Parts: sequence; structure tokens; C-alpha cells
Amino acid sequence: MYSKSRGAMPQIISVANQKGGVGKTTTTINLAAGLVRSGAKVLLVDLDPQGNASTGLGIDPSDRNKTTYDLLIEHDPVEQIIKPTRTENLYICPANADLASADIEMVAHEKRSFLLHDALRQPAMQDLHFDFVLIDCPPSLSLLTVNALVASNSVLVPLQTEFFALEGLSQLMLTIREVRQSANAALRIEGVVLTMHDARNRLSQQVEADARKTLGDLVFKTVIPRNVRLSEAPSFAQSVLDYDPSSKGAEAYWALSQEILRRHPIVGVE
Repeated sequence: MYSKSRGAMPQIISVANQKGGVGKTTTTINLAAGLVRSGAKVLLVDLDPQGNASTGLGIDPSDRNKTTYDLLIEHDPVEQIIKPTRTENLYICPANADLASADIEMVAHEKRSFLLHDALRQPAMQDLHFDFVLIDCPPSLSLLTVNALVASNSVLVPLQTEFFALEGLSQLMLTIREVRQSANAALRIEGVVLTMHDARNRLSQQVEADARKTLGDLVFKTVIPRNVRLSEAPSFAQSVLDYDPSSKGAEAYWALSQEILRRHPIVGVE
């Protein structure tokens, strides 16, 4: 009842940062869960060969016969790849280690940067009525990440509140600029979300202040705290909103999902 009208394309958001360990997969899973709890229908595309988002949403490795690799390299129909998760209205294109060789296999392809773009614009995608597609990018600026940026409307950047955090953004911003110039002029930065924030730590406070001073309104109001429940939830194959909805981590990702929905409202969601 909350989906966009028939024929509308979903809002496609890449969650990207070439640095690992910044909360990228955690953000993708829990933002998706927050959007779903608000009434949206969401597809998560696992584009990381580690497949952590797939594992974190309860997709057993033995149940990944068709993966994002098949979507990109074998050009299998998207409806054959998508799997439901334990959370109603949250679906996933799972990934496994096969995706590690995709970069090499894509290089010779004439449309190598547009493979995901084209896959997510198959006619079947309109019939599935997703409101959002969230792409969990690998922790590198590889051809897989370029595919995600070319396919997306916007990029959400998780930024860990630690020393040198801002310096690490420069290469990603350069890649985004190159993609705009060459393949996706409409690509924009959805925003930067500060993760692993410890309000008691002076360094976290300083990094937040520097980020807001440097990036201004690009930084989301919501800040994701360090929270043990966020770390525990994946081992139970759940989002933190399902695992412990009253935790600080769940409250933060719920707030982030509401910021996103205010920017991209959908029918029936207030």
C-alpha cells in the first residue's frame, strides 16, 4: 500500500566509502530496515564479494545459487536473483566470493561501467515496485564501485569519527566527480553520515565539528553512535531495529531513515 505508483523507478542510493570498517554494511542493512519499517519496499544489492550484507540478513551461503555476479556477468534476469529476507518488504540480491573476479571479467566488456545500471532498469524492476534500492559497495574504488555510482541517483557516505577521516574522502569525491563527467551527470551526494561516534570522546566531537564545518549541510543531522547492539545484531542475522529496537543504534538508524524519507517521500509514508 505504500509503494510508488506503477511504473515509477525506485530511488537508487549507493552506500560507499573505499575505506573498510567505517560501518558501510551496517548502515546499508539498518537504513534499509528503517525504510521498510516506515512502509517502503526496499531492495538491497550486495556488491561486496565478502557478502556481509547477505549474511547479516540471514541468506545462507548455500542459498546463494544466483548472486549479483550472475546479474552483472551472466546478465541473468533480476527477478531470478532477488531473494526475500526475514524482514517483510526487504529483499536482497545476494553476493558471494564469485564477485571477486567480476572486475577482471568486466574489463573487456564494452559497457563495463553500465552493467549494473542496465540490470537495475530491466522492465521487471518496475513490476516489482521497489521504493528504494540500496547498494552496499565494496571497500575499494573498483569497477564494481564505479558500476554502483553509474547506476545510482545518489551516494551516501558513512564516515567514521576518527583521525584522518576527512582526508580519506578526497579520493571518493574525485571518483564521484569523474563518474559525473563521464557516465552519470545526475549523480549527487546524498549525504555523509557520521558513524561509530562516541559522545564522551573528544576526538569524536572534534571530527564531527570539522566535518560539519567542512561539508556543511552534506552531513546528516543523525549521528550513529558506537553501540554494542549494532555489533551483535549481524550474528543473529537481524538488523538492529529487529534485534533491539530500543537500543541507541536502532534509534539512530530509525532517525536516519526518516531524514531520507523527508527527502524522498513515498505515497502513504508520513
